[in-house]
Amino acid sequence: MLDTAPQTNNMVIDVDCVTRTFKDVTAVDNLCLQLHAGEFIALLGPNGAGKTTLVEMIEGIQKPDQGEIVIMGKRWTENNSALQRVFGIALQETRFVDRLTVRETLDLFGSFYGRPRSRSVEVIAQVGLEEKSRAYAMNLSGGQRQRLALAIALLNEPPIMILDEPTTGLDPNARREIWSILQKLKSKKTTLILTTHYMEEAQILCDRILIMDHGKIIGQGTLAELLAAHNSHEIITFKADAEPPLDLLAALPGYMTFSWDPENRKGLLHVNDIVTALPLFMKELRRQNRRLEELECRRMNLDDLFIALTGRRLHEEQ
Repeated sequence: MLDTAPQTNNMVIDVDCVTRTFKDVTAVDNLCLQLHAGEFIALLGPNGAGKTTLVEMIEGIQKPDQGEIVIMGKRWTENNSALQRVFGIALQETRFVDRLTVRETLDLFGSFYGRPRSRSVEVIAQVGLEEKSRAYAMNLSGGQRQRLALAIALLNEPPIMILDEPTTGLDPNARREIWSILQKLKSKKTTLILTTHYMEEAQILCDRILIMDHGKIIGQGTLAELLAAHNSHEIITFKADAEPPLDLLAALPGYMTFSWDPENRKGLLHVNDIVTALPLFMKELRRQNRRLEELECRRMNLDDLFIALTGRRLHEEQ
């Protein structure tokens, strides 16, 4: 039986210089990563960044070509059966047996772990599906189906949870219900790996954010740490009747970069300090007889940082 007692260094996952290639594509490139008990991390990256390959190697579905992965002090090669029991996994979309009720579905999956039926009752309450315990899976809403998938992942009280975009396609209320369930796992010292396309989800739920591209981790830390490490700045977005002259903008104090979208007549101006730059920016627009239609000023956020690091938005292909 696998010893799930806390490790002396509190580490539960150690990815040590792992590489995985497919023909001419290096999906994961000499990547190192450590996760500790109770840590929630968000794994972000555009499509093709290597996230799925990395997660599948951690889960034991794929084997690295080089390097090794140690889970709670054990390696997959010698402890496959035991290690499978330390993971709770919920995918973006889970298929259920339509004519099984919520309770019957959980009883079925619980039997695979040898768990008593009373455990089904506990996780039904944990994910807030008491009123739907006798409902058929086919009659559940999208949010309720995701809560059922999460309940299945929780059945064995796993020390490690891996959730693959668990709130994709859900309305804001359903999404926040899932967040509330996950936040309660903190007290149980559950370690969570979350892949998501929602920047807000990563910021709210996770202690550490990892940005991955081309098989490598190109940024990691809290949001504040990431912004500080990657030249955080402030942003002025605006819509005008015509593009302002670049030399006008470049003369602003703290000017960094400027881009213009001619189709939508929108500008994106990066500066070090909005308070200093904005009054002069407005003054110059008036002097150039530019008509301003929209204006927004804000600090750089995770979405901006992601684009700055990868050159792509989260949903874009390579």
